[in-house]
Amino acid sequence: MQPHGELGDFLRSRRARIRPEDVGFASGSGVRRVPGLRREELAHLAGVSVDYYVRLEQGRNRSVSDAVLGAVADALRLDEDERAHFFRLARPRKPDPAPNPDPDPGPAHGGAVTRSGVRRLLDWITAPALAMGRRMDVLAWNRPACALITDFSALPPGERNLCRLHLLNDEIGRRYPDREMIAREAVGHLRLAAGRFPDDPELWRLVEELNERSEEFRRHWRLHTVRTKSHGLKRIDHPEAGPLTLSYEITHFPQDPELSLLVYTAAPGSPEEKALRLMAEA
Repeated sequence: MQPHGELGDFLRSRRARIRPEDVGFASGSGVRRVPGLRREELAHLAGVSVDYYVRLEQGRNRSVSDAVLGAVADALRLDEDERAHFFRLARPRKPDPAPNPDPDPGPAHGGAVTRSGVRRLLDWITAPALAMGRRMDVLAWNRPACALITDFSALPPGERNLCRLHLLNDEIGRRYPDREMIAREAVGHLRLAAGRFPDDPELWRLVEELNERSEEFRRHWRLHTVRTKSHGLKRIDHPEAGPLTLSYEITHFPQDPELSLLVYTAAPGSPEEKALRLMAEA
């Protein structure tokens, strides 16, 4: 699997989900070989020529204006995540230079790519917390996170990836009752990353592996699911603590925008708070 053709595949998937009658076209006007809007219908809605739109969908027009992209996005009824993804695919930019390495990499607590200050921050946090990279690789963690999810230090470095663990590790995957939502969000995150970093070979190797080994991944990937979340609720059937409903927050570091911090919390006085305190003390 390669990143080529991502823009066209994405636009076709979004045309397919719009019913012609919902945007003023007669559904019975001619034989429709594919579901959703035809190219000429979308071009009409966006106010551009059919030839212009075809060149855009084929990736042959990289100088398209914000106004045209916005008109196409409006016609396709893209949400905020989809709109940003569409703009990145339509006008890919050169990758940012790699950040300077940490002069004090410290011990191998989650990998030398994570700044020692981040690792110390995780050790100070009493709730389960993880530092993740752009591909959902777990780069650093604290002890409560191991008690909640898995002992990351016992996993080979290549297996410390939340998307891989959720979709390929049956023992961990079974702990999440809302598995469909978990899979959709994980695949959506990788789709966004693929749009931002189309030349990342490690990302595409991960995509190829998941595509080969997970039917759930293949299904959501074909749908071009794109999603980013900064907070929410997650249900976990913990093997020792039992069913838990936890809040989570995801934040990014201003000087390391590809590094994110994931922290799980619980409502004060709840059984979940007691369970997290026990994990922190273990």
